[in-house]
Amino acid sequence: MKKNIFVANWKMNLTVAETKNLAEKLGQSLRSFKNDKTEIILCPAFTALDDLCTVLRKENPADLKIGAQDVFWEEKGAFTGEISAKMLKEVDCRYVIVGHSERRKNLGETDEMVNKKVKILLENDLVPIVCVGETFLERQKGLRDVIVARQTEAALRDVKLFGNKKIIIAYEPVWVIGTGQAVEPEDAEHSHRMIREALMENFPADVLEKHFQIIYGGSVDSKNIKDFVDRENIDGVLVGGASLKVEEFVKMIKQLA
Repeated sequence: MKKNIFVANWKMNLTVAETKNLAEKLGQSLRSFKNDKTEIILCPAFTALDDLCTVLRKENPADLKIGAQDVFWEEKGAFTGEISAKMLKEVDCRYVIVGHSERRKNLGETDEMVNKKVKILLENDLVPIVCVGETFLERQKGLRDVIVARQTEAALRDVKLFGNKKIIIAYEPVWVIGTGQAVEPEDAEHSHRMIREALMENFPADVLEKHFQIIYGGSVDSKNIKDFVDRENIDGVLVGGASLKVEEFVKMIKQLA
């Protein structure tokens, strides 16, 4: 049985010291938590990855995993400011977010870039967390399903899956990110079905079942998390601001137990 996915995206919010402090408190608070149903992934800033790795190597009873917020699509070279998949693996990264709406909006990240990032991650046995989602204008125009399907298909163009390779698709409607206002669970469920149908156009059913999970992101907190994860087509959540608070984080995790 697949585990629920819980991705904590800490964005550009915490210093190294704050990241260590939060991780240590989470470890203590989740010490007695039997983590057999949920994969918990912490995605700090790049500067904190090494220190987070050190903290979790010392003691990690909740089996917290490390993720990164981005990657570059080349193995090495003259790419100022970028980070490679190999560098991320060195600090125990297992998961990497790509195509987040904030990068698409603020940094001009395209579907083609996301596709290259997915491929380099899979080549290095890392799990891409591929973000897709429509803007408010696209939603108003009735283009939600078209946009989500197009982004999904473009991100996975020419991708081959075998062995234990895995991909997580995160549906994050752009217009709710950071607003504190989530979509209705029924709407999220609909978009997840559309993503699943787009995947079925390109991958056999057995590959889809073995290698993919689809999660929801967008103003998730302890008050609504259960409404999402109880849906048939929603395999977990991508959480932003609510994951920065220890008590709120623990409340959410315990609802997934």
